Order: sequence, then C-alpha cells, then structure tokens
Amino acid sequence: MPLSLGQMGAFLLALVMIFVVGRLWYALVETVKDALARRLFKRKEEPWHPLPPEEKEPRD
Repeated sequence: MPLSLGQMGAFLLALVMIFVVGRLWYALVETVKDALARRLFKRKEEPWHPLPPEEKEPRD
C-alpha cells in the first residue's frame, strides 16, 4: 500500500524532529560535561605552541 503525500510529509517531519531533538540533547549533555570538567579539574592548559621568552635589548 503506497503512502499518501500527507503520510510521507508526516514521516519526514517526524524524522526532522528526532534529528533536532537529538542535536539539542547532545549540545546539552556536552555543555554540562564541560562545565563539570571545568569545576572538578581546574588545570591551566599549556599552549599548543609556547612563545620563546622575551629577551631584553641592551640600552645604549
């Protein structure tokens, strides 16, 4: 039995809603995880490429 145009639209709408809710859930979980990690594991991160120490130039 073929699906009518309304049924196909409803099915696609349901898939889009599932996708959107999944993305929002993922964003919420990642935000909470990062907030907990910042509070529990306070650590200064090293820069990926540290700058060399500045050298003072002699004044004449």
